[in-house]
Amino acid sequence: MVTLKQAKLDIEAIRAEFPILDQKVNGKQLVYLDNAATNQKPQRVIDALTHHYQKDNANIHRGIHTLAERSTEAFEATRAAIQTFINANEVEEIIFTKGTSESINLVASSWGRKFLNEGDEVLISTLEHHSNIVPWQMICEEKGAVLKVMPINQKGEIILEEIDGLLSEKTKMVAFNHASNSLGSINPVKAIIDKAHAVGAKVLIDGAQATSHLNIDVQGLNADFYAFSAHKMYGPTGLGVLYGKRTELEKMPPYQGGGEMIKDVSFEKTTYNDIPYKFEAGTPGIANVIAFKSAIEFINEFGKENIAAHEAELLAYATAELKKIKGIRLIGEAKEKVGVLSFIVDGVHHYDLGLWMDAKGVAVRTGHHCTQPLMDFYGIEGSVRASFAVYNTIEEIDIFVNALKSTIEKFKN
Repeated sequence: MVTLKQAKLDIEAIRAEFPILDQKVNGKQLVYLDNAATNQKPQRVIDALTHHYQKDNANIHRGIHTLAERSTEAFEATRAAIQTFINANEVEEIIFTKGTSESINLVASSWGRKFLNEGDEVLISTLEHHSNIVPWQMICEEKGAVLKVMPINQKGEIILEEIDGLLSEKTKMVAFNHASNSLGSINPVKAIIDKAHAVGAKVLIDGAQATSHLNIDVQGLNADFYAFSAHKMYGPTGLGVLYGKRTELEKMPPYQGGGEMIKDVSFEKTTYNDIPYKFEAGTPGIANVIAFKSAIEFINEFGKENIAAHEAELLAYATAELKKIKGIRLIGEAKEKVGVLSFIVDGVHHYDLGLWMDAKGVAVRTGHHCTQPLMDFYGIEGSVRASFAVYNTIEEIDIFVNALKSTIEKFKN
């Protein structure tokens, strides 16, 4: 579990920036605890979207008129903000996609088709979201490569000492998440990257659950690829980022064809653009990209360490309170976690729990969380997942716990 000095944040002032939180659901004050799926958006992000469409809307890069130039400048300013946010070496190493899923698919398709051969191996972990399983299954089937899986223990931690036996000169790619979306487990990213590089493998990190909670330094990690989504960072949906080292991106063929990703087109031959534009075919989500800069500024304003400390307090408090309730089984109790808490209740289906919690105004996630192999590991169909963000409070956890208790009592009777 993350242990940091208690944050000195004015949470009520922060909450005031999120208009969606000020509402009732089923007659109850909304308690939103589904942040691992997506977090809510501060007014500054909403305003940035509105401003673009009201004042600056135009396509980017190819226009010379004023609106096009303003849109292009704002679009590229977000790319530069992301470079600083994750400490990439160059702004050209930042590629815009539709989300973490597309970022992973881009690497699996483009890098995988060029560099994977029959008998090569790709190593993932038991903790992975389907988005970091299925693309690798697809490319391995196409190329005749072998997919291997890093094991975990019952706490939901990758068993580091068993990785060496899975790595060899056949290993070409190691792909795993920085933090688990189902359990919140924070993985020993740097240690695994070093092990992978020692056998000549490349590494892709799924950072979807990490970027709003942890300080990300892609150069310090020495990751070859790092993928994440704006909507899990208080930003718009439909926008993702792929960081890749220039040395890797320049060797990869385009993922899609169309406008922007070309230098010159004839019926005989097409030459491709430089990075990052080589991987950004077509008109992107311009307004989403521009508004994402406001989300990054929101996180920077309050500081990741302060945000992480607040979320760690919420996680510790919620964990302790749930352990007091008879019949609850926590799923995944890794020592290092982001603010995610998964559990099941004896005799009550997770779906039923979610419905009754919603009736009390509490939004939690139920199901397999796009991690069916992980659910199989624990021998369950799914779980209830509560996940925390900077705007959540101890008082909301009390409401959540009391709603959970009354719901369990209802099913007992």
